[in-house]
Amino acid sequence: MTLQQLRYAIKIADCNSMNEAAKELFISQPSLSASVRDLENEIGITIYKRTNRGITITPEGEEFLGYARQVAEQYDLLKTKYVEKNNVKKKFSVSTQHYSFAVKAFVETVKQFGMDEYEFAVHETKTYEVIENVKSFKSELGILYLNDFNRQVLTKILKQNNLEFTELFDCKTYVYLWKGNPLSNKKIITLNDLEEYPCLSFDQGMNNSFYFAEEVLSTNEYKKIIKANDRATVLNLMVGLNAYTLCSGIICEELNGDDYIAIPLDSEEVMTIGYITRKNTIMSQLGKKYVEELLKCKEILL
Repeated sequence: MTLQQLRYAIKIADCNSMNEAAKELFISQPSLSASVRDLENEIGITIYKRTNRGITITPEGEEFLGYARQVAEQYDLLKTKYVEKNNVKKKFSVSTQHYSFAVKAFVETVKQFGMDEYEFAVHETKTYEVIENVKSFKSELGILYLNDFNRQVLTKILKQNNLEFTELFDCKTYVYLWKGNPLSNKKIITLNDLEEYPCLSFDQGMNNSFYFAEEVLSTNEYKKIIKANDRATVLNLMVGLNAYTLCSGIICEELNGDDYIAIPLDSEEVMTIGYITRKNTIMSQLGKKYVEELLKCKEILL
């Protein structure tokens, strides 16, 4: 296995075409195909399935390419710093379900380390993509929750993808709504209280399984429900329609303002907030700081 073979395999994935990759690499298509086939024979897996319609990446190939990208990127960092003698920014990325506290922790991490030496990325996205981003090394950590309903399924998915879940803290279930909502003066809210108000749920796209839902009680039959893609839209719908969503109860007024509140739901449902990482990997200094900031959120639980 050579670095050149890894770069060839990565380029094919990026182009999604053997012919296009060969053009960009300035080699013949038969030579490229032969090189990748030799690599596949050596590592004992099929990276690409070849058909008359083109190529598709196998599940084993997806995992291999994740490691290959990491090796290629680390080599480029070493070459830039020690051979070309150039300064290069280190990268740190996290993926998260739609949690303002996860973004707040990210902000505090950036403030401490600064942006002169580091390149940061935060992906507030769907549950499936949180898992995929950590699996493919796009993000070092992923923030999501487990509960009695989704724990068995998500734990199995994490195990299949060589990922592990580390618990941060437990949260009871809260109703998150606008201060102008007629229910905002209640000390505790029941599901019956919520019946006439629109329930907001983050759309999970093609992976719209109940197990991937970001809100607890996802199997409950709601009289009115609206799907949304981002947190800003959810906040707007709360104001415009007196809608609500179910959350952990951790409020970050610094980011969302003080026009929204979280009121306990009359329910025994508990969310276990945690982070996922790849197994057998050493967490970076930034990753450790980010986890430290996440743990501080436990102190502001309502």
